[in-house]
Amino acid sequence: MRALTYDGPYRVSVRNKPDPKIEHPQDGIVRVTTAAICGSDLHLLHGLVPDTRIGFTFGHEFTGIVEELGPGAQGVQKGDRVMLPFQIFCGGCYFCTRGLTSCCDSTNPATDAATGIYGYSHTMGGYDGGQAEYVRVPFIGVDAEKIPDDVEDLDALPITDAFSTGYQGAEMCGLEGGETVLVLGCGPVGLFAMWSAWAMGAGRVIAVDHVDYRLEFARNWFGVETLNFKELDLVTTVKGMTEGRGADATIEAVGCEAAGSPVHRVLGVYGKLEAGSPQAINFAIHATRKGGTISLIGGYGPPFNGVDIGTFMNKAQTMRTGQASVKRYMPHLLEHVQAGRIQPRKVFTHRLPLEQASLGYHTFAQKRDGCIKVALFPNGTLH
Repeated sequence: MRALTYDGPYRVSVRNKPDPKIEHPQDGIVRVTTAAICGSDLHLLHGLVPDTRIGFTFGHEFTGIVEELGPGAQGVQKGDRVMLPFQIFCGGCYFCTRGLTSCCDSTNPATDAATGIYGYSHTMGGYDGGQAEYVRVPFIGVDAEKIPDDVEDLDALPITDAFSTGYQGAEMCGLEGGETVLVLGCGPVGLFAMWSAWAMGAGRVIAVDHVDYRLEFARNWFGVETLNFKELDLVTTVKGMTEGRGADATIEAVGCEAAGSPVHRVLGVYGKLEAGSPQAINFAIHATRKGGTISLIGGYGPPFNGVDIGTFMNKAQTMRTGQASVKRYMPHLLEHVQAGRIQPRKVFTHRLPLEQASLGYHTFAQKRDGCIKVALFPNGTLH
């Protein structure tokens, strides 16, 4: 099969690889119809995730058709159109039975730092991802979600990660209605967090980025207020917009490659002396009011970085975080799509055949050509 492969920091290509095989009775093989490049894939591309091995296939957002099933797989049939949560989970462990599928104990037992994730290094279990023609899907009968006939693949695709992550980010704010919500980052996850905050009753949503076309995209799609943090003092400005207090809740949707601090960029992104730049977390701490909530959904790797924990503690703030337990959100988000409340496919500004994945990665990473998110098509048919 053809599959994207990692050739080292800043380099990916599409090569021939062996077709995946059934390795466990509950496995399935899925023929990929669409795959997405996620912002967190860029952390892999840039060499920031430990134990990312040469020849590894990225891709944790994908949809496809069930082609083959192991003898123990139940709940799906050959030919079913499915989408897969980005985590791999067993459905029966302590955490899965409590809805915390992102904390599954069974699919990455070598560490308690994370569950298994498609295409996200051997730190996350070493499972090849979906930026390929075919992918092995462990626990397919538990993990897979069937796509309704009236939902397009590109509307389902963001639900596998970006939409669900943004939705959980807003949910963790604990909104009761009328709050001012600050969203750091106008990438796909931040955009879906903005929509979700409105849907949960926010009275005001303020979006922050430093790329003008991303700020414009957020304004046009969701009617949010926007701030370019490179053109102003972000904390002072946000407090000035909120009677001196700060936002009631802040969603940090940026992660470990945050701009805004040359020192932390050098230490965390280029020198790898800390687990990425903590600048977005620190912006959140200072721009959120006392007693407010910070929802941390930006991606970080272990073990530590320079978070301003003292200010956080003294402001009596609450921080909630975690990888999204995608499976529990899928039916609800599908209902929003089917009701016409949102068209997630609008986030895909670029649609490319799999063979042009390297171009897609570099266009996305360098924020060229108005790129918000890239969809890849292994069969070469763009739709």
